[in-house]
Amino acid sequence: MSATDSHSHVHANTPCSPQDVDAFLNEAETLVARQGQRMTKIRRKVLRLLLESTEPAKAYDLLANLDGEGSAKPPTIYRALDFLQDTGLAHKIESLNAYVACGHASHRHSAVFLICDQCHGAEELHAEATSAALKAETDAAGFKMSRAVVEVRGICRDCAA
Repeated sequence: MSATDSHSHVHANTPCSPQDVDAFLNEAETLVARQGQRMTKIRRKVLRLLLESTEPAKAYDLLANLDGEGSAKPPTIYRALDFLQDTGLAHKIESLNAYVACGHASHRHSAVFLICDQCHGAEELHAEATSAALKAETDAAGFKMSRAVVEVRGICRDCAA
């Protein structure tokens, strides 16, 4: 983005980004414990990095920011990211090969991302009717959907202005 651009990037997942990162991390620990899992130090740090990121984060960028976490290697990051996705605390945007935190840990939902071709920002859209239609269609096909991520490419409202 050049200095002449009139807008700044929107947070990676604005509607789902919690306002208080520390409070959300505590909620996430409670959720994970209720699921019979454990929020390890690495998982917590990766979730914090996702929550604090202003754009979708790639695994190797997260690895580079795990300062002080000893011998963290790529498999460690990918295991943490898989865990966060499985617990509903993160989504992967496949076309960007990047991840975003999700602050709606209290319920499972399909993620619909609006990805801007100009500024490369990504924003999650709560497309409840789309998610319901996708579930109905997959059920009708006899397919048991575990999760879905829909990616919509185009121009965001700021770039279009």
